[in-house]
Amino acid sequence: MATVRIPPVLRARTGGQSEVEAGGSTVGEVLRALTAAHPDTEAQLFGADGDLNRYVNVYLNDEDVRVLDGLETAVSDGDTIVILPAMAGG
Repeated sequence: MATVRIPPVLRARTGGQSEVEAGGSTVGEVLRALTAAHPDTEAQLFGADGDLNRYVNVYLNDEDVRVLDGLETAVSDGDTIVILPAMAGG
């Protein structure tokens, strides 16, 4: 199982939890397990096409998955996935 760190803006959708455990062999599978357990997170994380929303950044053990294999990045037990929504403003 991987630990998924939930940003404050999504915690209301995970029952207030700041971290959840989710299974899967890839980042995509882990995030899908998260959305299966907490359906209100799905629209925040994924677009209608099934890809991550462009304003959602995901890190596996402090490495941006976009520079790895994206949602196909392999995950091992004990890994940490961080969801970090992009912030806009000036």
